[in-house]
Amino acid sequence: MPAKHLEQIEDHFTTLRVLNEQGLIVNEQAMPNISDDQMRELMHRMVYTRIWDQRALSLNRQGRLGFYAPVAGQEASMLASEFAMEKEDWLLPSYRDIPQLVWHGLPLYKAFLYSRGHFQGGQIPEEVHAVMPQIIIGAQCTQAAGIALGLKKRGKKNVSFTYFGDGATSQGDFYEALNFAGVFKAPAVFISQNNRFAISVPVEKQTAAKTLAQKAVAAGIRGIQVDGMDPLAVFAAAKDARDYAVSGNGPTLIETLTYRYGPHTMAGDDPTRYRTKELTDEWEKKDPLVRFRNFLDNQGLWSSEDEEKTVEEAKSDVAAALKEADQVPKQKVTDLLKNMYEKPTSNIEEQLAEYGEKEGKK
Repeated sequence: MPAKHLEQIEDHFTTLRVLNEQGLIVNEQAMPNISDDQMRELMHRMVYTRIWDQRALSLNRQGRLGFYAPVAGQEASMLASEFAMEKEDWLLPSYRDIPQLVWHGLPLYKAFLYSRGHFQGGQIPEEVHAVMPQIIIGAQCTQAAGIALGLKKRGKKNVSFTYFGDGATSQGDFYEALNFAGVFKAPAVFISQNNRFAISVPVEKQTAAKTLAQKAVAAGIRGIQVDGMDPLAVFAAAKDARDYAVSGNGPTLIETLTYRYGPHTMAGDDPTRYRTKELTDEWEKKDPLVRFRNFLDNQGLWSSEDEEKTVEEAKSDVAAALKEADQVPKQKVTDLLKNMYEKPTSNIEEQLAEYGEKEGKK
């Protein structure tokens, strides 16, 4: 199991890695128990998501989406960890973690509605064990701790997985969640996707800690640092953390070292103001799709035909999902007000009457 290969020395954590940048195995012992079919499926999801992300960027620029946080570069960190989840496990994503939510079962058209701010985009199907993407930085950590404790009290052999960036580890919610989950040995997996800059502040200016993984020590829980551009290493760490949690051992904090190639969001962020071209070029050489593609190609498990088929599938699905989202009636002000509370307050009732009258005149 990956935990055996993690040597902690004072405040330093070794980085778990299976594949190097050329896609060659450099840590045979850490190779996870994953079948050829599973690896092909994981590659399929990564390529599909890269194409979906590219289409989403274009749609955003056309004014057809709304809020969007690019994911290119973080596919291994996101998808290989979600790949370790079971259907009955709970997912608590941040606003960037829409791919995990979709692969966990959310219809793609609802992801587009969420980007548009439509209330139906936040209506998660009952069979999908997930909550809405969290906008408040770090809030999903405390929610994940609570859900995990609930699973434990109900005797469920399931886990809550939550995702957040390096910036969230500066928030009180993060520390409270780790401490709470550690005390009660709640079956939670906390995944900090360290893409180095949060929005625009380098991680070195956020914390004096040499790693984010070591922040687990103060909470008395396990911490793992993993190469977030290596899908096999991420899967190994996430699968091990899940097995550890359902065995009653408590939570794990996983720090994935990754990089987003695009801006923080499409809402006017300019990454060239705080990142150098040289740094981005360096991380592009670590591209998780290139690395995994080289590995699978050497194993005879992926071909150009597989790649082309996946690309076309993604383009077709995005077009169909966008068409379905377009057919959903536009959200009205009264829709927003009706969804504020189960029972409207007096001031909400006044606004419902006011806007209902205005909408009736249109």
